[in-house]
This record gives sequence, structure tokens and C-alpha cells, in this order.
Amino acid sequence: MAAQSSPLTTHVVNTGDGIPAAKVPISLHRLDSELMVWTMLAVGTTNEDGRCPGLITREALHPGMYKLRFETGSYWESRGQTSFYPYAEVVFTITDPRQKFHLPLLMSRFSYSTYRGS
Repeated sequence: MAAQSSPLTTHVVNTGDGIPAAKVPISLHRLDSELMVWTMLAVGTTNEDGRCPGLITREALHPGMYKLRFETGSYWESRGQTSFYPYAEVVFTITDPRQKFHLPLLMSRFSYSTYRGS
């Protein structure tokens, strides 16, 4: 994984219990616009604060379409609970890779939402 100064950050929050979602597996992918297939760039797991630092370096971040895949089902299973969504994928476009991108995931067992934070 990349250094902590990643231009792309995320924060996963279990809103049902009001706590950070620790140990959520995450993968970062970029769309190959010619072949129209996703290429996995990085994998990680959220820490005790629900964050996954160092997903990608600034040098590796280029304009294009990306997705973050959150393995939400395994998180809920580890808590002894079931979930309606086995995973959540957030697809987004980067036009200016010099910017910083923060994509939180707010989730419960039966819903999730996201937004571009700062």
C-alpha cells in the first residue's frame, strides 16, 4: 500500500451502532476505458478508526473512472449479524488528480450512503 499521504481517503462508519467500522476489506479499481474492464489497484482493510490510509499514491492517480468496493457483508458477519448488502461499490470520476478526494461510507445492515467529503 501507498504512504499515508494518499490523495484518496475513506472512512467507514457503522451508523446503526454509531461506531467506526473496523476491519472492513476494501479494494480500489480503475476502469480501463478502452477494454471497459476494471483493474484492481490496491487492497486494504479499515483500521480501528474505520479508515484505510495509503490506498494510492498521488503519482498513481490519473484522470479516469474509479471504484471503491467495500466488503460490507463480511463486516456484519464478523459481528454475528446479517446484512442485506454483501458489498457496496462506489463509482466515481477523477478529472483533476491534483485534488484530494475523501469518500466516506455510512452504513447500517440495511442501507448505505456516501458523499464526497473534504
